[in-house]
Amino acid sequence: MTDQADLECWLCGRPFETLIEWHHPVPKSKKGRGTVPVHPICHKTIHANFTNSELARIGEDAETILTNPAMAKFLNWIAKKPPDFHAPTRG
Repeated sequence: MTDQADLECWLCGRPFETLIEWHHPVPKSKKGRGTVPVHPICHKTIHANFTNSELARIGEDAETILTNPAMAKFLNWIAKKPPDFHAPTRG
């Protein structure tokens, strides 16, 4: 079993403190089964910027998500925030 302290967010690479969610890179609605650990704010931001169809095409290719201009701006902003930082996410 992996200790939560050993995990890093699939999107931003920051460690976790107490808040953790599991993201399906390929959405369950598109037959995705695998999950990756993400912060709640990172999870909301992924879904605010990509449709389930887009996520199904992207799959586990995090690099495609990271190079999206809106996501790159978010990642630059979130990089220095504490692990449990949370703020409203625009949809």
